[in-house]
Amino acid sequence: MNYFVTGGAGFIGSNFIFHMLREHPEDRIVCLDKLTYAGNLSTLSPVMNDPHFRFCKVDICDREAVNRLFDEEHPDAVVNFAAESHVDRSIEDPGIFLQTNIIGTSVLMDACRSHGNVRYHQVSTDEVYGDLPLDRPDLFFTETTPIHTSSPYSSSKASADLLVLAYYRTYGLPVTISRCSNNYGPYHFPEKLIPLMIINCLHDKPLPVYGEGLNVRDWLYVEDHCRAIDLILQKGRIGEVYNVGGHNEMRNIDIVKLIIHELGKSEDLITYVADRKGHDLRYAIDPEKIHAELGWLPETKFADGIKKTIRWYLDNEDWWKPIISGEYQHYYEKMYGNRE
Repeated sequence: MNYFVTGGAGFIGSNFIFHMLREHPEDRIVCLDKLTYAGNLSTLSPVMNDPHFRFCKVDICDREAVNRLFDEEHPDAVVNFAAESHVDRSIEDPGIFLQTNIIGTSVLMDACRSHGNVRYHQVSTDEVYGDLPLDRPDLFFTETTPIHTSSPYSSSKASADLLVLAYYRTYGLPVTISRCSNNYGPYHFPEKLIPLMIINCLHDKPLPVYGEGLNVRDWLYVEDHCRAIDLILQKGRIGEVYNVGGHNEMRNIDIVKLIIHELGKSEDLITYVADRKGHDLRYAIDPEKIHAELGWLPETKFADGIKKTIRWYLDNEDWWKPIISGEYQHYYEKMYGNRE
């Protein structure tokens, strides 16, 4: 099989590439990435010389470039990770999210259609469902939960999902969609909660926590997510949506305190800041469908995964230090500097 993996220099995309090259060494991976702020080419350094891997600096919104690459490589399947994904950034500048997450998706699917109806998989998010109340732990997102978005980011991802399903119904394009809970693990960009807290802890810097930190997220170790997508590609039913969740719900403040204790720091580092606009209260996925149909279950307990993640950041300063020294630092000050 020849796979196109878009957004492969990002967090989940790069981990998926590592997974596929390890588990399917006979297959070929072509990575398309625009290398925006969250796309880091150094992440892919372990596979850059692999004969079964090719990297191409391509914007998925560039129709001509995408079609040219399809002509060259003749992919059997496209897995689309490419997305602007940070909620705070979407509130600051929604337009970029609409362009990449919606228009980019349509460009990729049009290329799939014009090159023999290539298999297409859309990597989505549980955020398209909106949120759940904190006082109803019995409620979970299922694949039939109505879409009810809260931010420009989640709205753009929901729009892309609807477009994918429309291409299936209208054109017969062979598609699947996965909607996943919050991922964590190696190569997670430092603006996200877990790596941000780890890195700030290491430097004894304030740990900015929105509101009182009571928002709940369902956490999934990134390798478990990669296994799920692999299974969907091999055995998933065409035209279907699969929820991928960890049954690992944690309050943000509890994760922050866990990281503090693992690193032997003081809770005095916690700094409560003004809450995000439209901040979702709770995400929780019911992964029964993917378990029943494909046999998938998460293998990594959060207690183990968070320790592995912290250890990875301790051992890989050469990956994240260049990131936090540049443009990201200006963004960090803008987002958190005046919220206390």
